[in-house]
Amino acid sequence: MRYNQDVLGGDWRRETAKVIPTIALELDLVVEDGAGRFAGAVIGWSRTEVTLEDRAGRQRAFPLEPAGFLLDGRAVTLEAPARTAAQAVRRRTASGSFEVASAPARVAQASRIWVEGIHDAALVERVWGADLRVEGVVVEPLDGIDDLAAEVARFGPTRGARLGVLVDHLVPGSKESRIVAQVRNAHVLVNGHPYVDVWQAVKPAAVGIRAWPTVPRGVPWKDGVCAALGVSDPREMWRRVLAGVRSYADLEVPLLRSVEELIDFVTEPA
Repeated sequence: MRYNQDVLGGDWRRETAKVIPTIALELDLVVEDGAGRFAGAVIGWSRTEVTLEDRAGRQRAFPLEPAGFLLDGRAVTLEAPARTAAQAVRRRTASGSFEVASAPARVAQASRIWVEGIHDAALVERVWGADLRVEGVVVEPLDGIDDLAAEVARFGPTRGARLGVLVDHLVPGSKESRIVAQVRNAHVLVNGHPYVDVWQAVKPAAVGIRAWPTVPRGVPWKDGVCAALGVSDPREMWRRVLAGVRSYADLEVPLLRSVEELIDFVTEPA
């Protein structure tokens, strides 16, 4: 039998090799990492890596390696397209919302969010600062809430000038709950969290500890925490706490829920 061509000719290995397609990255493309351990939608990328977000809101970055991902169960190579102004990557703020690029400066709204102290204000700024600047909402620290009812009366909340208040240790039977009960105004929303101090609303892992220490009654909470952790200066401990907060994922749910509700309340159209 004669053959029209040499059956052993050519590169038979290349002809049978598996072809890995190259896919251009685009926002919301759903893929898995090459090991099939993490699946999520594309929310951003650089020249060397891509960031995925799963259904639970967890985010992970993966290197853009050949055949490094699975699309519909098939291995693919993801490739970053050339960036133009129209293809700018959609970024997330620390609160998890999408960043508003090139947002114009806004005059502050009449509505305000009050928090108990400067540490509360710094945490809110760290996580929600970008969102609040877009909305034109100012966060103001109080020196405690002992005179909250009088402060609210002086502010004079209206439909167009709402007031949201974040209170520490707002649990039934606490001193804070009795103070808050004196505030009765349809244009004021008081939300709180169960923690003695806003430090405690930061997840221990973010601070590098297994759990927040139990502080004996009668001992100032921050002093007791510092003593238990071997930190001599509360200011140093605060710097450690704040440095550990990079996004909403580093905060406990009760604080997240309270702040989000306050922002919605003061930014709702009158």
